[in-house]
Amino acid sequence: MPDHLDHTRIDGVLVRKGSVGAFLANARIWTNAQADAGARAQAERHIAEALPALRALGLFEVLEIRDPRLRAWVAGQG
Repeated sequence: MPDHLDHTRIDGVLVRKGSVGAFLANARIWTNAQADAGARAQAERHIAEALPALRALGLFEVLEIRDPRLRAWVAGQG
């Protein structure tokens, strides 16, 4: 995305710059066994909210989530 834009629409889905980076940060929290339950729940909510944008980007068509639990959870989210 060009520097002057902070979002775009792909197939009607709002995709913000930083969506992939935010997903990675939240995935690290979600998969961290030492993470506080509240932080993990918040990360899960943020991941769920970002999934439409990540799917519109085609992220999971190119990359696979390595953590099997997170991969299964994401797949089960529609």
